[in-house]
Amino acid sequence: QNRVFSQLEELNHGQGSLFYCHPRYGIAAYRKYSSGGGYPNISLSTPLPGIPKPVFASVDGQEKYETKITTLENGLKVASQNKFGEFCTVGVLVNSGSRHEAKYPSGIAHFLEKLAFSSTAQYGSKDEILLTLEKHGGICDCQTSRDTTMYAVSAEVKGLDTVVSLLSDAVLQPRLLDEELEMTRMAVRFELEDLNMRPDPEPLLTEMIHAAAYRGNTVGLPRFCPADNVDKIDKNVLHSYLRNYYRPERMVLAGVGIEHEQLVESARKYLLDVKPVWGTSSAPNVDLSVAQYTGGIVKMEKDMSDVSLGPTPIPELTHIMIGLESCSYLEDDFIPFAVLNMMMGGGGSFSAGGPGKGMFTRLYLNVLNRHHWMYNATSYHHSYEDSGLLCIHASADPRQVREMVEIITREFIQMGGSAGEMELERAKTQLKSMLMMNLESRPVIFEDVGRQVLSTGKRKLPHELCHLISSVTPGDIKRVTTKMLRSKPAVAALGDLMELPSYEHIQAALSSKDGRLPRTYRLFR
Repeated sequence: QNRVFSQLEELNHGQGSLFYCHPRYGIAAYRKYSSGGGYPNISLSTPLPGIPKPVFASVDGQEKYETKITTLENGLKVASQNKFGEFCTVGVLVNSGSRHEAKYPSGIAHFLEKLAFSSTAQYGSKDEILLTLEKHGGICDCQTSRDTTMYAVSAEVKGLDTVVSLLSDAVLQPRLLDEELEMTRMAVRFELEDLNMRPDPEPLLTEMIHAAAYRGNTVGLPRFCPADNVDKIDKNVLHSYLRNYYRPERMVLAGVGIEHEQLVESARKYLLDVKPVWGTSSAPNVDLSVAQYTGGIVKMEKDMSDVSLGPTPIPELTHIMIGLESCSYLEDDFIPFAVLNMMMGGGGSFSAGGPGKGMFTRLYLNVLNRHHWMYNATSYHHSYEDSGLLCIHASADPRQVREMVEIITREFIQMGGSAGEMELERAKTQLKSMLMMNLESRPVIFEDVGRQVLSTGKRKLPHELCHLISSVTPGDIKRVTTKMLRSKPAVAALGDLMELPSYEHIQAALSSKDGRLPRTYRLFR
C-alpha cells in the first residue's frame, strides 16, 4: 500500500492532489482545483462548477431514418434510407428475371448477370470501371433472381455522383462487344458444369423443384441458361429483351447511407433523359403472365458416389425435395408461412449449436434426432409476387429413400396439427431476431428497400414486420397449412432413385391422415 501511495505521490507531484490513499479503504479519487480548493463529497448528478452544460443526442419519432420515395417524371422510383457511416450502397433494381423469358431463349438473365459492369459508352473496359470505383473505395456486383435483376455499388458517400453516373452507364449503355459475349459464354458453360459437379446439390434441386411446381411457365422457367441456348443468345436477342424490360417505370434506384435529396439530384442528372443504347419502343411487349402452380415431379438419375473424393469423402446420398404451394409475398398469409418455415427449420446432421441455431425446430426434433441415417432435413420458403412454394429438402442413403420420403410426408401432415405455444413463440422470436440481425448490414437494407419498393411501391419498416410476426396465432398456422395441403405436391429427386416411391404414392400420402405411403407388395425382394 505504501509503495502504491508513493507512486501516486510521484504521479501527483506538482499538480495539486489528484489521489489520496486511505489506510482502510484503499485508493480514492480526490480532485482539487489548481487554486487548491477541494470538493470531496459531491454526487455524480450535480453539475460541476465552471463546466458547460452537456448536450445530449435525441431521436425524434419511431424511426430516425425513414425510407423516402420519389417518383421521377419518366416513372423511375428513387428510394433511400439514411444510415450513419462513411460508406453508402447504391444500386438499380429492375423488374426483370428468368420468369420473363417465355418469348425468348431461356438464359438471357443469366447472360446479363455475367455481362454486367463490362465496357460501356463511357468506360472502355471492366478494369476502367473498377479503377474508377477504387478511387472511392468502391466495389460493384450484379445478381439476378427469377423476378429481379440488381446492379449494386458500395462506395464512399463523397463519390455518390460518380457512382450514379457509372450505374446509369452500366445499366443503359453497355457495349456488349463480341469478345465480351464470347467470354460470357465460357463463364456460363463453366457454371453449368460446376452446378452438376458440386457436392452441395441445393441450387440444382431448387431449379428442379421450380420446374416441377410451375411446369413451363413464369418462375418454373430455368434460371440458369440451358446448354443448348448458350450459342443462341447474341447482341440482337439481348437488345430485343432489354428494349422491353429495361424501362424506367420497371426500375428503382435505391440507396442506403445517403441523403435522399442528393440521390434524387443525381438520378435527375444521370437517369432522367438518358436514351438507352438499344433505343426505345413505344409499345413494350412485356410478359404479364401470372404464375400457374401445376405440381409434378422432376427426376435426375445421377451417380453421386464420386461427388466428393478425398480422405473423408461424403457418402453416396440421394436428395429429395418435396414442396407445396404457399402464397405470394403480397398476401397477408406470407407472415404465417414465414413463421411456419422457421418452426420447421432443420439443417444438416453435422450442424452443431444450441437453440439459437434451430436445434429445437421440428425437423431436428422429429427427424434428425430420431433417424440417425438422415443426413439433412431443411425447410425452405420461396415467395414471389403471385405464388410461393414451401419445401423440405432431405438426403439419405439410396437404400432408405422410401423411408425418408414417408418421414417428410408425415412432417407435412403434422404441420396441420396444433402448434405448441412454446415452439410457436420460439419460431416467432427466431424470425424477428434473424430479421433484425440481417437488417444491421447495409447491403441487406439496400436489397430490402429496393425489392419492397419495386414490388409494392412502398416499404414496411422492421418494427411493422415485427408487429405482424408477433400477432401470428396457432390458428393462423393451422389455417395456412390446411390450405397448403390441398395443393398437388411438387417433387424433385436427384441421385440413385431405385427406391423412390411413385408420384401418385407421394400424392396419396400427402392426402392421407397420417402421411404414410400406401403399402407396396413385391414378389421378389
